[in-house]
Amino acid sequence: MSKRSLIIQRAVKEIKDGMAVNLGIGMPTLVANEIPSDFQVLLQSENGLLGIGAYPTEEEVDPDLINAGKETVTAVNGASFFDSAESFAMIRGGHIDLAILGGMEVSETGDLANWMIPGKMVKGMGGAMDLVHGAKRVIVVMEHVSKNGESKVKQTCTLPLTGQGVVHRLITDLAVFDFTKDGMVLIETAPGVTIDEVKRNTEAHFLIAENLTKSE
Repeated sequence: MSKRSLIIQRAVKEIKDGMAVNLGIGMPTLVANEIPSDFQVLLQSENGLLGIGAYPTEEEVDPDLINAGKETVTAVNGASFFDSAESFAMIRGGHIDLAILGGMEVSETGDLANWMIPGKMVKGMGGAMDLVHGAKRVIVVMEHVSKNGESKVKQTCTLPLTGQGVVHRLITDLAVFDFTKDGMVLIETAPGVTIDEVKRNTEAHFLIAENLTKSE
């Protein structure tokens, strides 16, 4: 199983029946295809859609029906369409149960950097800054180590922050961490991954949960 598939399979376990969920652009959008078919979940997009379905087949593609990442999507029966202002009112009003977002860096205190890399063209900051403060729970999914071999789980983020102390849970291809009043806590290791491997690839300081488990 690829790193990305491993992360997505673990992330979908965070979704419960009846939730209103926002999936960030990139890797998080893949979660939509893995939600159990018997779950009643409302997927919300910042550009004005409540009730996103799975990615469309070639026959289902509608170029006018897109998510916040400009990808074509489908809409479930009963979906609603509205303007972006209404969408952000839902987020800022605390009506989103869960936000699953991608990350470039996460710090040991739950800070998140995911909206820009200095010197690179950015189309806009998107809705991440609103989501990390408006959603009831924030899950970040990302690969543990960057392409150049550096840990993305930092003592302190080096990239511009999206929010400070906003991450509730971090899911990577190596481990799952929670952020508590006592600090960052390792609660799960990925299949075949040892605690020593997590330590070698993590710049951040973290505690190890007494009931540490292995992801399935």
